[in-house]
Amino acid sequence: MDTEITVHVDGAARRLTVDTRTTLLDALRERLGVRSPKKGCDHGQCGACTVLSGGQRVLSCLTLAVTQDGARVTTAEGLAAEDSAPGGHRADDGRSPDGADGALHPVQQAFIDCDAFQCGYCTPGQVVSAVGMLQEFARGWPSAATGSTREPRLDRTEIAERMSGNLCRCAAYANIVPAIQQAAAATGRAAGTEVAG
Repeated sequence: MDTEITVHVDGAARRLTVDTRTTLLDALRERLGVRSPKKGCDHGQCGACTVLSGGQRVLSCLTLAVTQDGARVTTAEGLAAEDSAPGGHRADDGRSPDGADGALHPVQQAFIDCDAFQCGYCTPGQVVSAVGMLQEFARGWPSAATGSTREPRLDRTEIAERMSGNLCRCAAYANIVPAIQQAAAATGRAAGTEVAG
């Protein structure tokens, strides 16, 4: 059964007709030509397909496209403009309202600065997940590594736990953690908490 939906992808409203069984990942890649979310395992185990929906991390390979009707979906391609726009959203024409087109999101820049990628296949999912994770941390959401007796810190253990759903076949983890710490310091997402190595 087909249904018509509208999804705001990276700031642009996109209308399409999809089979109710179509995943968000397939709709993005095959129907809309948005290639940054990758099909890694197609079972929700690797994180290569991670996108933000309504500001929350979701695995697009496990999310049905019909559930995203009216949603604001951000991929790695739309992060820079989303971050630079007031309120975190781009204009519907796809351009950043403040003219910051071409500027990288602080997490993207940190991944480059820290050489936090190898082959690059998982990088878009890693970057999007890091953005979502930093927002969750800034809101005070605990993780399994967050101890109840201490103030949360973005140390290696905390970051590793929060990013555990994103796998890197090349094992670039040694550089991913410092990249996330650098981005946290640059964005102030961890304001009021200690960023420790």
